[in-house]
Parts: sequence; structure tokens; C-alpha cells
Amino acid sequence: MTALLLPKVSSRYLSNSVRGSGNVNWGTIVIEQKINEFFGDAESTGFGTGWWSGILSAFFGLLSFGGVLCLHFPQLLTSPELRPHYPMQTIRILIQCLIVGAVLFGITASILRKKKILALTGTLLAISATALGGSSVQINPALRDGPAIGLDWFLLDMLLMALIYVPLERLWPQYPEQGTFRNEWTLDVVYFMSTHLPIQVLSFLVLLPATQAVKYLGVPVLQHSIARMPWLLQFLLAVVVADVAEYFIHLALHKVPFLWRFHAVHHSSKALDWIAGSRSHFVDDTLVRGFILVPLMFGFSQSIIFAYLIFVTLHATWTQCNFGPNAKWIEEFLVMPRYHHWHHTSQKEGIDKNFAIHFPWIDKIFGTYYYPEQWPERYGLDGEEISPSFLGQTIEPFTMRKKSALKT
Repeated sequence: MTALLLPKVSSRYLSNSVRGSGNVNWGTIVIEQKINEFFGDAESTGFGTGWWSGILSAFFGLLSFGGVLCLHFPQLLTSPELRPHYPMQTIRILIQCLIVGAVLFGITASILRKKKILALTGTLLAISATALGGSSVQINPALRDGPAIGLDWFLLDMLLMALIYVPLERLWPQYPEQGTFRNEWTLDVVYFMSTHLPIQVLSFLVLLPATQAVKYLGVPVLQHSIARMPWLLQFLLAVVVADVAEYFIHLALHKVPFLWRFHAVHHSSKALDWIAGSRSHFVDDTLVRGFILVPLMFGFSQSIIFAYLIFVTLHATWTQCNFGPNAKWIEEFLVMPRYHHWHHTSQKEGIDKNFAIHFPWIDKIFGTYYYPEQWPERYGLDGEEISPSFLGQTIEPFTMRKKSALKT
């Protein structure tokens, strides 16, 4: 009787869910199905069909429209920490290129594809951005520090990450049936937004105090000793120190029941890709970043810490990717996607393994190394369920949960 009440969903759409877990979040599927039905169709989504032209049109149109809004309302929408570092002429050229790209890809998609919704969406956003002044909008020079939404950081990071990782996942996927818009992608987009838009909150809690505290908490003898090393050696040493620190906080997040409540959110993804790593509770994020940055503050300069933050963002995102190729000569020294995917499996043999983020040899030292030749078959939580919604996942860890189960 229950089956008759469930919406009809194609087997192709459910393939990622079935591969990941026997539990299907029908509420999320209904929302994503409606989005897919509105923008998509039954035609092929391969290259040359107009599908990706439509996606790029809508994506570039959204970015250009958001960029123009940032020019109009910099006090509210842009991050004070980033404003002094923007090469404005380059930013204006980028916005103009996005507008042109949205229109050109929109025209291409409208020619190649019967359904024009994606092409129309991207083109209208680009036209709206142009009508609002485009890249030529003048900025009020009298800007001051204060609360800001951080839309600029969200747009720039989304552009950079998508341009790097989406092509990798589409050209060389480990799981070809797992599309870019796989099950629960809307939830992960919400998490991506939640960790980018309130940038000042996160900066206040972790990042800015860490970089500023270097001058107060640093140990002079240690700082001078490290500073005499070549810059690259300083950077590599910082990565090692950070990864050892993250190993132990990561282990605690798995082994301490109260902390696992927060970390379970990150492990609830039933399919991994570049944006799935964004699914993380803010308490989890704050603990991990703080625990990593504290040891770095004692001996490393602000430039080294900043370089590490860029590296960990790019590398940690890559290890989450649905990316099949592997380099045998490097996997002994650097964490590859297959290695980290085993950390996210719900298969018994992989649970509580591979805690290191950058270097597999750290797991070898502490006895938590597991790296078979094959890839995992299942992802997500093992015998444990959490709220399917962003709000529920944010609130639930603070409440007592009676159900206990194995952790992944």
C-alpha cells in the first residue's frame, strides 16, 4: 500500500541511491525530481546535445547576475577581508565574460535542444545583469568593515571548484552512472552555501584569529628555525603537522559518541563527489579547523598558513571526487580519491579506517590503514539514520539520540 503512494521515479534517477544505501530519502527525491523535470527532459545529456550548453548558460548567468549585485551592494554582499585584494579590472572582465558566455551558451543550447528552459534561464539572468549595469557598475569607495553576507566568496569559490572538478568527474568518473545532479545534490548545495555565505562568522571563529594569533602565540625560537628553511620545505612541514593534528581530531570525532553526532552528518552522503565534502556540521568544521591551525600558529608564518588553507581546500575536495584514475607511484605518499572513499564506506571492513587527509603513512603508523585494490560498493552510515533535512541535521546533534550504531 505504501508503494502506491510513492511518486514514480525513474530507475536511472535512483541508481545512485540504491548503490549507496537501501534507505531512500523520498522527500529529497521529490524535490530534486521536480527540479529535474522543470529544467530537464528525456533527451540525451551527452556532449553535443545542448544539455551542457544549457547548464553552462544557467551557471554563468547566475554567477554574472550575482557578481553585478555585489558591485551594486558591496557593503552588504562582499567580505571586508577580501575587498582589499580584488584586482577590480580583472573582476570586471570576468563578469563581462560570464555575461557573454551565458548568452552564447544559451543560444547554442536553444538551437541544439528542444526544451529551452535552461537556455532561457541563463540568457535572462545575463540580460538582467546587463540591464543592472553589467561590469561597469561603479563602487562606492566609502566602504567600512562590518557584517556582510559574503556572496562574493561563494560565487568565486563555486566558479573555481566547478571549473576544476566537474570536468574531471564527467570525463573520468569511477561511477559513470552517478550524474552531476545525483540524489541529494540539492542538500549539498545548501551546505556549500551555508559554509560560504556567512564567511565572517567562520572567519571570526577560526581563520582570522588563527592567522592573527601567529604574532602573539608564536614561539620565536621555533619560528626563526622554521623561517630559515626553504619556503617549500616550510610548506611541506606545515602539511605534515596539520595532517597529524587532523588525524587525532578526526579519530576523536569517530570514537567519542557526542562528537560523532556532529561528524555523522558528513558521513551521511550515500554518493561522493566534489560537492559532497561540503556536507559538514558547523561544529565539526570549527573543531577540525581550529585543531589543525593551533599547532601551525606556534611555528609557521601567516603566508605558510594561508598557503596550507588553499592546499587543503583543493586536495580535500579532490579526494571526495567521483574520479577513477589513479597513480600507483604517488598513492603511497599522498591520499588519492579511492583511499578517502574507503573512509566513507558503510562496508564493515572499511569502517573507522583511513583517518589521514593528506598522507596514508600516518594511518600505517597508527594501525588504521586500509587500501584494497577495488573501490567501495556502498557509502553512508551503517545501521544509523539521521534527519534528511539541513535544518534537522543542524539541530539533531545537540539533542540526545537514543539509537546507537556502528559508525563509518
